Amino acid sequence: MLNTEPTGLRYDDMYESLIAAHRGLTQEQSHLVNARLVLLLSNHISDLGVLTQAFEIARQGVACERPEPSTSQP
Repeated sequence: MLNTEPTGLRYDDMYESLIAAHRGLTQEQSHLVNARLVLLLSNHISDLGVLTQAFEIARQGVACERPEPSTSQP
């Protein structure tokens, strides 16, 4: 079960560390850092059920930029 309750983590400090990890990077480099971070933390969590919950919650409220390909022929 994914823990979404507040913890003792100092969120402001965590956010500052995250921002510092991206400082000076291009957008592409920043995306690569985020992808590596997801993989590193996923490895640490090591629970597919928890990860799947996290992925679903993270996607909620984020609009899809590209429409899904149409399966109908004109």
